[in-house]
Amino acid sequence: MNDVPIESLYTEDFLLGGRLLIRQPSQGYRVAIDPIFLAASIDAQPGDTVLDVGAGVGAASLCLAVRCPHIRVTAVELVREHMRYAVDNITINKLREQVEVLHGDLLRPPPRLAAGTYTHVMTNPPYLEAARGRVSPNAIKTISNHEGEASLDQWAKFCLLMVKPKGTVTFIHRADRLDEILSYFSGKLGNIVVYPLWPGKNKPAKRVLVRGVKSTHGALKLMPGMVLHHDDGKFTAEADAILRQAMSINMLYE
Repeated sequence: MNDVPIESLYTEDFLLGGRLLIRQPSQGYRVAIDPIFLAASIDAQPGDTVLDVGAGVGAASLCLAVRCPHIRVTAVELVREHMRYAVDNITINKLREQVEVLHGDLLRPPPRLAAGTYTHVMTNPPYLEAARGRVSPNAIKTISNHEGEASLDQWAKFCLLMVKPKGTVTFIHRADRLDEILSYFSGKLGNIVVYPLWPGKNKPAKRVLVRGVKSTHGALKLMPGMVLHHDDGKFTAEADAILRQAMSINMLYE
């Protein structure tokens, strides 16, 4: 492909215990554990279609494709540099039959995206409001961390638009913005499940997974969630199974 990044500007890192190789910028945006947990929370069945909104370098899309080999994932990414890395990552992991990436803005989406056609929509949006928090001198990192032209409300509206009836919408986000996310889902999604990710025992959750089902009306369910770290900082067995063994998270509404 054209404009392949210069080798000195990127690193190659393994995810899922070596099952996946990710090429990503050495500076600026770097894959954390959040997209891995997002992918693990999607209950994708053979033949399902998944839309990954704001896909970055493709980590969530590729993690999901590795765990669920008989699905199709479409990734949408605004930042062209990230999109180029995502294309490279799809190629080097030999997942072109399962995953494609499109350049686009959710306010001006690629014309190939058809509303109401995806079984699952997943997203790891920017965590900070446009005027909140420290702004990085790296412009691409700022785009990744801070909302730009599209607010969190607009992210939610786009995801709701793209998912089919009875399909799921799943967010991973900051726990302190859970009330916002639930307000955007109210009346539009039912069977909502909130799954906290606790950094350690007796520590407040910093991240939450939130999933709802379109065209349903079941009440919200708050799940116990998962503790990520022991007191010594090592991952718990449950978290390690997600990060290294490509295990799934059970967020089924039962």
